[in-house]
Amino acid sequence: MRTEEVLAAIATGLWRWDNAAGTVTLDAEAARLLGLPAEPGSYRESTVRSCFHPVDWNEIYAVVNLAVTEGTLAEARLRIVDERGRVLRTVRSRSKPVVPPGRDIGSYVLYGTLQEVAEPQPGSTDAAHTPITGDWRRSREAFLLDAGRALAEARSTAEVLRVAGSLSMPGFSPDGLAVFGSAGERLTIIGQHGHNAGDEEPFTDMPLETDYPAAEVVRTGRAIYLPSPDEYHRRYPATWPLARRFGRQSWAYLPLVSSGRTMGAWMAAFRHPVAFTPDERAVLSTVARMLAQALARAGVAETERELSLGLQRSMMPTLGPEIPGMTVAARYVPTGGGLQVGGDWYDMIPLPNGRIALVIGDVQGHDVRAAGLMGQLRIALRAYASEGHRPDAVLARASRFLSGLTDAYESVEGDADPATPRFATCLYAEVDPEAGTLDIARAGHPDPVVISADGTAVIRQTAGGLPLGIETDSDYPTTRVVLEPGETIMLCTDGLIETGGHDMATGWSRLRPVLEEPADDLEQLADALVQAVHGPTSHYTTGPLADRREDDIAVLVLRRESTPARKTPPRRSVMTIAQAEPERISVGRQLVRELLHDWSDPEQVDSAVLMLSEMATNVLVHTDGDALMVAEVSGERGERRLRVEVADASDELPHKRRPGEMASSGRGLVLMEMLADAWGVDPRGAGKSIWFELYESGEPDEPNESDESDESDESDEPSDGLDRPGEPGEFAEAAS
Repeated sequence: MRTEEVLAAIATGLWRWDNAAGTVTLDAEAARLLGLPAEPGSYRESTVRSCFHPVDWNEIYAVVNLAVTEGTLAEARLRIVDERGRVLRTVRSRSKPVVPPGRDIGSYVLYGTLQEVAEPQPGSTDAAHTPITGDWRRSREAFLLDAGRALAEARSTAEVLRVAGSLSMPGFSPDGLAVFGSAGERLTIIGQHGHNAGDEEPFTDMPLETDYPAAEVVRTGRAIYLPSPDEYHRRYPATWPLARRFGRQSWAYLPLVSSGRTMGAWMAAFRHPVAFTPDERAVLSTVARMLAQALARAGVAETERELSLGLQRSMMPTLGPEIPGMTVAARYVPTGGGLQVGGDWYDMIPLPNGRIALVIGDVQGHDVRAAGLMGQLRIALRAYASEGHRPDAVLARASRFLSGLTDAYESVEGDADPATPRFATCLYAEVDPEAGTLDIARAGHPDPVVISADGTAVIRQTAGGLPLGIETDSDYPTTRVVLEPGETIMLCTDGLIETGGHDMATGWSRLRPVLEEPADDLEQLADALVQAVHGPTSHYTTGPLADRREDDIAVLVLRRESTPARKTPPRRSVMTIAQAEPERISVGRQLVRELLHDWSDPEQVDSAVLMLSEMATNVLVHTDGDALMVAEVSGERGERRLRVEVADASDELPHKRRPGEMASSGRGLVLMEMLADAWGVDPRGAGKSIWFELYESGEPDEPNESDESDESDESDEPSDGLDRPGEPGEFAEAAS
């Protein structure tokens, strides 16, 4: 009897499927089983496809691809349907994919058999474990989706192993897992689950030439399935004693392949027998691929974190030495993406004259190059400061240094894109601990914030120049800020202000309540500032609910220790308005408004701003010198006194004018008489000081020296140039 006759007698047909040509060749029995005419023939793939249930045809691709990859048989159960979609019979397919010479691995010829199988009776064991069923397929797809999502979210090797150990595979969950890696010519264990501590020792540092399944998988890149202990003992007798003590019944060892390289092996061990059907192998292979990708991502992420932490540790300084009479706190928070390194930094530098320099800055960018530029710029600033240069000279030299450094980078790397220049903002402050002064030079950096002893926070406007690296020759004027005992100054980068969709104005509004909250400890204040941006409450402030680590943050806080003083120390602000900078009058107005932010009468605040503007404008218009403004708020809340002085170097005392109805100037005196609770002129050795006072309660809380001199002088024309409320005095022509 011929082979074809034997196969026909047992209802078994032969088929040949050429994947590249898209043709399927059938013998008579195979054609009959598929519902085609019972005679040998060659059919197009689309014709044969219509004979199978659509879901089962899609299943064939996964089973065949797995067999091509592993070099095993492709085995599946398939439902044959008629033209109306009714199931006629179920056939079992066993085939061997062969890749002809000269073809790639995706172009194969499938040789196999088709055999009719009896339909399982309801309630039978076979019915419950039929591989190709809709319910099993849906549960498998749901499992793979959940597993893929969980592994994709794991950010470290430990998390990947924890997720792998918690996977519940449909119908055949393993109870023991191990992930093997390779180091040179030896096998290592990356992690395990379901074993006791110390169980992995015999498998650690095992030579790859050992007759052990995991070692063979790493060597060959092919999966190994051991459905029974007898099979394990037969194939690996040398290492069977090591596996026997765990009491498992089946094992699967699969390669972990990433970027075409076998990086290790994954072992799944079962306490119950597993036949490792093609569908079960497909699930295990898919999980192995996802596990390999997750481990590769976790390894890269851990390397980047270690690199970023190393860069931070090497580049960020520690605060020291201690400053006599002052305390300092600082924070640095990198951005959330990438290497978590960037261009923000702070520094504290001992100077040759015994003073201390505080530096805070921000190099553009959040990448490794920004961190590298920051490190070099920080070293250059320390060198220039250690040479004893003043703040303006330090920044001028640093700007030339960064400009040359950026040009060198561009010439080497070809990164000469004018749309993304590399520059840096910086604030350099030379601190005199004894006098409590800070000489500040600023290069495009946010202004500092001064917090008075009573908790009022005011942005201290300072002169500044262009960011470092923009021009080789830039000027950086210096501003002196005086810290009274108990006062605090806060320096920060723009990340603290603008993170979360804020601009400078709204970001300042978010930080001001935090700065004005009582904090005896500067470390507590620094933490509160960071929490205001990155903490949960930051999502309830103005701005979109964006990633709160979108920019680096550096914060530096300095406080001058308080001394026994009055119950409520005064608020005080000093600034110079130069002849060449009339626009700084608006800065003075803003300073006065911030000093009076909690004043009870808003109309008095407007009056104070108007009178300051009149006095400062008068100095710039009618003298050749600069104006020095001093504003001070003293006393208890509800009974406070505001005193504003504007001094100049002119000896000419003011005189009253009577402007005509159409005159555009000369009414400054009228404003002073109408709006101020007290005002006057103090002659000095060189120049004079014009002042006014406002009382929060409407009455003076205590007389000042100038008031007492007014009361002691009873002449009709005061010789000292002072003017009392309601009395005409001499005042130079005021600009309208």
